[in-house]
This record gives sequence, structure tokens and C-alpha cells, in this order.
Amino acid sequence: MSEQELPQILTAQHIAKYLGISRRRVYELLQMSEDIGGIRCFQIGLSKRVDKEDFFKWIERKKENR
Repeated sequence: MSEQELPQILTAQHIAKYLGISRRRVYELLQMSEDIGGIRCFQIGLSKRVDKEDFFKWIERKKENR
């Protein structure tokens, strides 16, 4: 799955597939504070969603912190 194929609003499943990690791990990242490496997200009912732009900013921050 490429960046262009991802929708503007991402689910944990989209992120898991893109990163090649488990959905469970994605949910752990969504629950963590951004200050300690979590992914910025918002909630709609019980569902967590991530803006595509925020997701790719998170990836860039991870790359910088190597």
C-alpha cells in the first residue's frame, strides 16, 4: 500500500498494513501520549482515527529521533 492509496482519515487497520505491524500495536501507539512516541489521533464514538498528514508527520519525527 502506497501513501497515495491511503484515505485522508486512517483507521488502525490502514496504519497496521502500511507499517507492517499488528493492529494491536497500532492501538497501543494511539493510546500513548505524543510526547513519548504516540500517534496523534481523534475519536469518533469508540473508534480512533488518524489524519493522514499527522501520520506522516509522526513517521518523519520517528526518522529524526534515530
